[in-house]
Amino acid sequence: MNKRTVILGATPDSSRFAYKAAHMLVKFGHEIFPVGIKKGEVAGKPIMNDKPSIDGIDTVTLYVGPQNQTNLYEYIINLKPKRIIFNPGTENDELIELAQKNNIEPVMGCTLVMLSVGTY
Repeated sequence: MNKRTVILGATPDSSRFAYKAAHMLVKFGHEIFPVGIKKGEVAGKPIMNDKPSIDGIDTVTLYVGPQNQTNLYEYIINLKPKRIIFNPGTENDELIELAQKNNIEPVMGCTLVMLSVGTY
């Protein structure tokens, strides 16, 4: 099943996990929406540098550290995803609580591992 996924913290840097996740999500048939501060493209999609409104989002997968998430709270909640994947190093109790209050499932996990083992 195609899960429309926003990759928050997308980057064209092939050494970064956000880059690897973008390629793996596409490989597994998911539609991606790369959003980040870096210019360029990833997995054939341009990285959106603003906070685009996107409908029908299933998952936001986070690759932004907690110290840089505060100004993204409203954007993430307004996307109305079904879940937020907090990849290692992105865990944030404040955002987890905010997600739960908005009926968004917080998932502590790794997008790459979840795809690999079939739990995405």
